[in-house]
Amino acid sequence: MNYLGHAYLSFGNAEVLTGNMMGDYVKGKLALAKYPENIQKGLMLHRKIDSFTDAHPSNLRAKVWFRQDYGLYSGAVLDTLYDHFLANDPAHFASVKDLSNFAQDTYSKLAAHEHHFPDQFAKMFPYMSEQNWLYGYRTLQGVRQSLGGLSRRAKHMPPIDKAYNIFITQFYQLNQCYYEFMDDVVKFVKVELSL
Repeated sequence: MNYLGHAYLSFGNAEVLTGNMMGDYVKGKLALAKYPENIQKGLMLHRKIDSFTDAHPSNLRAKVWFRQDYGLYSGAVLDTLYDHFLANDPAHFASVKDLSNFAQDTYSKLAAHEHHFPDQFAKMFPYMSEQNWLYGYRTLQGVRQSLGGLSRRAKHMPPIDKAYNIFITQFYQLNQCYYEFMDDVVKFVKVELSL
C-alpha cells in the first residue's frame, strides 16, 4: 500500500496515522524511541503492513507482471497501483465526496502533528496536501503522476512508462489481486490495532 492505503489503514487515529504515514522516513529501532507511544504504534504498523503486503499470495502473483522490468521496485509500483483501486473501491469510499473528505481530514490530522515529522517527510508533506495526492490516486492521470514521483525518488528505477502500460493492459487482473488482498489486510490491521 502507498500513502492512501497507509492513511486508510490507520482507521482515524491521528497519532497512529502520523506514524503510519511517516513509516518510510523513520529507520531503525532507536529512531522509534523519540516518538510518543501511539506514533510509535503507527510506525510499527507501517512496517507490519509492508511485510504483510510483500508476503500476500495475490501480491506475489501481481508482481510477476512488473518483475522483469522493475525488479525490486515491483512492490513499490504495485503499492501505487493499489492506491488507485482503493480510491475507486465503493466498499471503502462510497462516493467521490467521501474520498475527498477523507483526504482533507487526513491532511488536517497530519498537520496537527507536523512537529513530529522527520525532515524528509516535512519537506514532502506540503506538496502532498497542496496537490491533494490522496485524492489524486483516483484518476489514471493521478496514477501516472504518482508513478513519475516514485521514479524520481528511486535513483536506479527504469523509466515508468512501461509500468503504466502494464497497469492499463492488466488492469482487471491487477484489480482482482487488489480485491483478494484488501479484505485480508483490513482484517490483519484491525487485529494489530486491537493488541
